[in-house]
Amino acid sequence: QVPLVQSGGGSVQAGGSLRLSCAYSGDTYSDYNMGWFRQAPGKEREGVAVIDSGYKTKYADSVKGRFTVSKDDAKKILSLQMNSLKPEDTAMYYCAAEAGRTLWEYYLDHGRYNYWGQGTQVTVSS
Repeated sequence: QVPLVQSGGGSVQAGGSLRLSCAYSGDTYSDYNMGWFRQAPGKEREGVAVIDSGYKTKYADSVKGRFTVSKDDAKKILSLQMNSLKPEDTAMYYCAAEAGRTLWEYYLDHGRYNYWGQGTQVTVSS
């Protein structure tokens, strides 16, 4: 298993920045695709950003140019830097991982991921 423990998040005004972190453990994490997903009240969970085992990244169109996903396998930390935040970014954010079996076209499909963090709230006010 790949326990995922999140930190960060909070409240910020539009245009501000926040950073989310997700600590992971286990010996096979280097082979995993890992990413960030979010769910706003009354909406479906959606993929935000994913980084694969080769450090290739994929972003939702709504966050391209504003969010950056990264990971440090030495420190075992997955991060999401969120800049130029908008009220529509308000949601519960989750980190997730899967064992590298997903094709690129499905990277942002939350149904492909079987390990999840506990979630952290991000609230952006206008």
